[in-house]
Amino acid sequence: MSHSFKDHLLAYMTGNLSCQNVAEIVTEYLEGTMSWTTWIRFHMHLGFCRSCRNYLRQMKYTIQTLRQLPSEPISPEVREELLRRFRDWKKT
Repeated sequence: MSHSFKDHLLAYMTGNLSCQNVAEIVTEYLEGTMSWTTWIRFHMHLGFCRSCRNYLRQMKYTIQTLRQLPSEPISPEVREELLRRFRDWKKT
């Protein structure tokens, strides 16, 4: 199967939903605000695209990790220490 034909077939089966489109609407999917037809196209694309499945997995993991952060602000000392470590890390 030629690369061009494969690309056209994938585009047709996913309703022309590209990887960029998936990245743009992943928040709608995660929040459950996506229309039914877009949800179907989204899942069809995921079925064919390993990269987008990985992207979705990363987004879910990021959200899960962020939910574990404390809601109270950090102290100025901790903030400065984190910034210092980040600046030092970027130097190496």
